[in-house]
Amino acid sequence: MQPQKLNVGCGTHILPGWINLDVKQIPGVDMVHDIEHLPLPFADNQFDEILCQDVLEHVEYIPVLKDLHRILQPGGTLSIRVPHFTSHHNFVDPTHKKMFSINTYDFFVKNTSEQHDRSYYFDFAFSSCQSAHILFDHGSPIFFLNKVMQPLVNRSARMQRIFESTAWSRLFPALNIQVTLVK
Repeated sequence: MQPQKLNVGCGTHILPGWINLDVKQIPGVDMVHDIEHLPLPFADNQFDEILCQDVLEHVEYIPVLKDLHRILQPGGTLSIRVPHFTSHHNFVDPTHKKMFSINTYDFFVKNTSEQHDRSYYFDFAFSSCQSAHILFDHGSPIFFLNKVMQPLVNRSARMQRIFESTAWSRLFPALNIQVTLVK
């Protein structure tokens, strides 16, 4: 059986060889479904890889995350991209409901630091966080320092925490958080 991959909330970012799911019927979308209407129309452990870019900030994400966990195979990966809490996109887009920190997803991973252990809140957990990065805007010449900030901030989890808890995050606002969770 060929591995199955799901692109959740794909919009116009259609990926060949993936099941492209969106709330709107757009050319290239394989399945139209509102991800807040749960459960998702997939079998348990169906996918070995799920991509969820620029989606979770628009929904009540905890029930969605739980259902994505359900349909992900053991050892499978869930790659998420959401706006960082300092991103101007949080305040520009009226459809954004949630903001995220680099440590937000620690709440959903087994054996994270005691500071973030809230396993008693949830009846699901990912086995590990494969990667977690704070991304910066590089698109404009005015953001030239972001090319230095991104590798500096992502040198370690400690540097990410220092960035988020100090004025550096206000002087150099981040764009996104990119996290890959393993079931």
